[in-house]
Amino acid sequence: MIGVIFLYQIKFINMDTITKKDLNILREQIISDIGSLLDSRIDNSKESEEFGWMRSKAIRKALNISASTLQNLRITGKIRFKKVLGSYYYNKEDLQHLFDDEKE
Repeated sequence: MIGVIFLYQIKFINMDTITKKDLNILREQIISDIGSLLDSRIDNSKESEEFGWMRSKAIRKALNISASTLQNLRITGKIRFKKVLGSYYYNKEDLQHLFDDEKE
């Protein structure tokens, strides 16, 4: 068997050395960016709740009800809803009135 050896000339392009300090700075920036994203998401969810419309998941969590219970309320027309891009939004006031009617 005849072996063939290829020799390559390796050229190093002007590269900077990455130090542990650089990695720590990058880590801190990433953590800061993630924190900012989480804060903005929390602010957005608070704004939508103040607006009067809440997503299905938020309502199910707040009322401790199943998805099917929420669906039954929607189908029977007891609460108003809007479907936007595949997500259901429910009117917060309707839910409050629903429980007010139950008390009376």
